[in-house]
Amino acid sequence: MTSPVIDAHSHYVPRGWPDLAEAVGGTDWPSLRVDSATEATIMIGSSEFRRIGDACWNAERRLADMDDDGVDIQVVSPTPVFFSYGRSAQQAAEVSSIFNDLALEITGHDPARLVPFCQVPLQDAEAACRELDRCVANGHRGVEIGNHVGDTDLDGGGIVEFLTHCAQSGVPVFVHPWDMPTSPRLDRWMAQWLVGMPAETHLSLLALILSGAFDRLPASLRIAFAHGGGSFAFWLGRADNAWHQRHDVVAGGSSRPPSEYIGRFSVDSVVFSEASLRLLVDVLGPESVLMGSDYPYPLGERPAGAVVRNSSLERQDIAAILGANAARFIGMSEA
Repeated sequence: MTSPVIDAHSHYVPRGWPDLAEAVGGTDWPSLRVDSATEATIMIGSSEFRRIGDACWNAERRLADMDDDGVDIQVVSPTPVFFSYGRSAQQAAEVSSIFNDLALEITGHDPARLVPFCQVPLQDAEAACRELDRCVANGHRGVEIGNHVGDTDLDGGGIVEFLTHCAQSGVPVFVHPWDMPTSPRLDRWMAQWLVGMPAETHLSLLALILSGAFDRLPASLRIAFAHGGGSFAFWLGRADNAWHQRHDVVAGGSSRPPSEYIGRFSVDSVVFSEASLRLLVDVLGPESVLMGSDYPYPLGERPAGAVVRNSSLERQDIAAILGANAARFIGMSEA
């Protein structure tokens, strides 16, 4: 039986939400300026953050694009600007609740094809677990988290506690970079996105490995990283060499070199070239790559999965990346 084609990486933005300053207090919250029937702009306070189209909220448009791309099922995750990790835990929990409920309105147009992933107040493990449980009970199938909270990476005690809860609950976790480093050198050419995002993801993977967090986390944890895992696969040999040559500094709490943690996580296929895709398959294994598109944003891949479909990978590896791996990740299949 052929697995459905699954896009494991897409985002949504509702066409509107309550005034967050009135709802939870504080200032400079995201809001949506509706510019036309099909266009809007996410605002942060009075500043423009991102212009978006109706594919962000219009389920019919999304489903039509999926049909055009040959995608059967799409994982629909939050847009990271709404995470609110820099706010109080109570505010972040309330904002998460608002957006998680709105996500279900979008995916409710076709629950068999649109799979919602929720967001949580990751700065507070107890609140994050509570919101996750509420969302799963309401129909969410997984959770998207940012790759850090302030200066705390994914190996932080509270985040490991939350990831352990996800593993015990059988809930998949999708990690997406969000709050990227800033400097004048990164203000040109979208360098925050072209350099900062891959570096952030690479750093977070190293944190889980070198801190020993993966040694402490249940092996049943299903966790995947956006954008091909950043630069991790390319520099894995360098990390291994450092672990062996400067074990006193690099090893941290990890019991094994980084390459021996292959298989503990997945990455998506949003790398845009066959050479990069083949590197992921060669380094991480074909079973660890999920097709993803980053739909509907301009830096995503359209048609979704084009690089995978047009690659010279083995036929069974292409089939696994296009669907079977993601089916296993989101819990549709144990195969």
